[in-house]
Amino acid sequence: MSFSVYARKVRDPALPLRRRVSALRSCAQLYRPIGFHATLAYLRAKAGPYERDEAALLRALVLIETSRAAWHAAIRAYDETRREAKLRGHRTPRSPGPFWPAVWYGAPEEAALHAVQYWHRHRLPALLTPEDETAHALARCVERCLASQGVLDAAEQEALRAGKEEMERRQRNRPPDAEYFRTRDLLTLTALLGTATRRHSGGSS
Repeated sequence: MSFSVYARKVRDPALPLRRRVSALRSCAQLYRPIGFHATLAYLRAKAGPYERDEAALLRALVLIETSRAAWHAAIRAYDETRREAKLRGHRTPRSPGPFWPAVWYGAPEEAALHAVQYWHRHRLPALLTPEDETAHALARCVERCLASQGVLDAAEQEALRAGKEEMERRQRNRPPDAEYFRTRDLLTLTALLGTATRRHSGGSS
């Protein structure tokens, strides 16, 4: 079913609350720019305990609908820019289109910071191995990011950049084994860190 169908189910007062909560989770499966579980955690932090509070459930739905609508607006704007570029003879886009949401539209840094906090609590410990100093350097960036609410100094920004490059190198031509998926998760974390700290680093992505 589509996002809009699930959204209607969330709003349907004739349905039991548990089914409406399940429909919200389905919405988050279809729009999860910071990951499914982190998206649900972010909605809970912003809207309240939606699992047992109807008003919080409706607030959570508005939050995810608003962000998704902003993403769709970004797609339409990108398509219009591409059409204009083609009319001018420019055939190659300057940047990839927003056809899969890489940030939470409307609050990218705030949502990414919340996702980093979620990973710190629930995912990061399992990704650290004693011999992987790059992963431990990224973990230190996570801790600093959370302690400073999104501020990394120059050395920490460099460690984040180097960590991202190293994880990308490890993934090249690697079969989908356990190490591949561990590296993929660490690479996802570097992207969240990049978004969470970009306001203070002068970055645009």
